[in-house]
Amino acid sequence: MVQDVAIIGTGRTPYSRAKPGETHYTVDEYIAWAADLALQQAGLTKNDFDGQGLGVAHAEAAHTVNWSAATAETLGISPQLLLRADQGGASATSMLIRAAAMIREGIVDRVLVVGADTPLSIPSAAPGLPLSPERTRGVYWDFQGPFGVMGATAQFGLVLSRYRHQFPGLKFETLGKIAVNNRFHASLHPGAIYREPFTIEEYMESRMLSDPMRLLDCVPIVNGGLAYVVTSGETARKLSDKPVWLRGFAEMNNFYHGSRSLPDITTTGFAASGPQALKMAGISPSDLDFFQPYDDYPFISMMTIEDWGFCKKGEGGSFIDDHDLRFDGDFPLSTDGGQLSGGQPGGAIGGFMPLIEAVMQLRGDAGERQVKGAQIGAACGFGGIPYGRPGRSCISIVLGNEG
Repeated sequence: MVQDVAIIGTGRTPYSRAKPGETHYTVDEYIAWAADLALQQAGLTKNDFDGQGLGVAHAEAAHTVNWSAATAETLGISPQLLLRADQGGASATSMLIRAAAMIREGIVDRVLVVGADTPLSIPSAAPGLPLSPERTRGVYWDFQGPFGVMGATAQFGLVLSRYRHQFPGLKFETLGKIAVNNRFHASLHPGAIYREPFTIEEYMESRMLSDPMRLLDCVPIVNGGLAYVVTSGETARKLSDKPVWLRGFAEMNNFYHGSRSLPDITTTGFAASGPQALKMAGISPSDLDFFQPYDDYPFISMMTIEDWGFCKKGEGGSFIDDHDLRFDGDFPLSTDGGQLSGGQPGGAIGGFMPLIEAVMQLRGDAGERQVKGAQIGAACGFGGIPYGRPGRSCISIVLGNEG
C-alpha cells in the first residue's frame, strides 16, 4: 500500500485511580493535556488545525450532544472537519480510518484525534460503572440485567464458558500467562497504573469475580486521556523523521459467525477484519514484528490471535503456550502492559492504547520494552458487547515504518 498517510505524534497523559488526595482532572483537561503532548511530538500547534480536522471519541463524562464541536471550542480551534466515534474501544482506530479517507481525498491535510474519560469521577451505582442508557433499556436489560449480569466481566464470563465448552483443552494457566506477561511489560512502562509483577500462581489464586473470571483477568478502570496526529504523507515527511505509515486496515461491525439466530460467539469480527487488513498491507501474520490486541481480558487477546489467523480456532491456547510473549520474545504481545495492567480510561478511550503503543514501537520510542528492529506491527480496536455475541466493532490496523 502506498505510504500516503502517517501518524507523526502521540500523547498519553498519566492515569489516575481518583483516590482521595489525588488531583482530579476533568475530561476537558485530560483532552487538552493529551492533545498538547501529541502536538509537541508532531512539531505542530493547535493553530495548525484551523481549517483542518478534529476527531473526538465518545466519553461517558460528556455532557453535551454536540461533544465534538464543544471540544473544538474548548481547545480553541476552528476545524473544517469534525469526526466523532462512539464505537467504544474501536473509536480510536475507527477515526484513523476515516481521517485517512479525508486526507486521501484532499479534504484536509491533517487531523488531531483526541479521547479522554473520567469514569471514576462520575456518580453512579458502582464506581466505574456509570448508569448509561445501554444498561437500563433494550436487550441488555430485557435478557441479562434481570438475571444478575452486572457488566462486562459477567458478560464475557459467559463467552469464556462457551469457549471452554467448545474447546475444552484451554487451561486457565494459559490465560494467566497473558496476564503475567502484560504485567511484566507494565513494569517497564512508567505510565502503567499497575507495575508490580505477579506470578501464574498468584493469578490462579486471585479471587473469582464472575465464574470463570478472576480478579486478575479484569481490566482496571482509570481516568486519563490520549491523542494522536495523522497527516498526509507530504506533511509527514516535512515534519517528522519517524513517521508511522498506515499500511492496512479493515472494519467489521455487528458481526455474526454462523446463524443469526444462534451465532457462534467464540468467533469475533476480527475473523473478517484481520485478514482483510493483512491483505491490504500485502503481508501475512508471520510478517508482523509485534501484536497489540485490545486486551480488556486475557481470553479476548487469545481469541483475537486466533481470528487474525495466527492459528486455527480452538488452538489459541496452544499458540500462547508455545510462544514467548515478551517484547524480546518470538511473539511480542501487548508490549505496553495493555489495558490489563496499564489501565482503561473509560470504555471508549482504552482503544487508543494499542494504537499508540504500536506507533511508539515503530518510532523506536518504547524504551526498556522496545522490540528490536520493529518495522511492521498490528493494533486492534474492539468495542461494545452486543447480546449473544462477543463484540460489536472489531477494527484491524497494520502500521509500518520505512525501516
